[in-house]
Amino acid sequence: EPEPEEELPPPPEPDIPPPPPVAPPPPINIAPAPPPIRTQPTIPPPAPPVLVVPPPAPPPPPSLARAAQRDNFRRWSSRIQEAYPSRAVRRNIEGNVGVSVVISSDGRVQSCQVTASSGESILDEAACEGMERYARYEPALDAAGNPTSGRDSLTIVYRLQ
Repeated sequence: EPEPEEELPPPPEPDIPPPPPVAPPPPINIAPAPPPIRTQPTIPPPAPPVLVVPPPAPPPPPSLARAAQRDNFRRWSSRIQEAYPSRAVRRNIEGNVGVSVVISSDGRVQSCQVTASSGESILDEAACEGMERYARYEPALDAAGNPTSGRDSLTIVYRLQ
C-alpha cells in the first residue's frame, strides 16, 4: 500500500493587504430637468408714424421790385404845358385829360391811352403826344432789381394863363 502521503500544511497565504473597504459611491442628486422654456417672440406694437416736418424755408430775399417812378415830373409836365396846342389856345379850350401809359424798361413812354377825355379831341391827342415826347421815368424793377416795363396813370391839366 502506498504509503500515505504526509499532508502538507497549506501554503501560507501571501501577505496581501486586505482590500480596502468598499465605500458606497456618494449619492448623486439629480434634479429633474426643468421644463423646457418656450420663448414666444414679442412683436412690439407698430410705432406711430413719425410726422417729418421739414424746417421752415428761409425767408425770401427782400424784393427789389418797384413801380415805375416819375423822373423830373415838374420839368416834363411843364414842357407838355408849353406844347399847349395852338388851335386850342386860339379857341380858348381848356380841360383835363386822364391818360394811362406803358413805360418801357428804359423809362420812356411806350404807349399812351386816354382814359378820361377832356371832351376835346385836340387836347386828348396833345396829352398823349406830350407824354410820349417828354415824359421820363425811372423804370419799374422786377424782384431781382432788373429794369422792366411798368404803367402809370395821371391827369394832364390844360389851363390857359
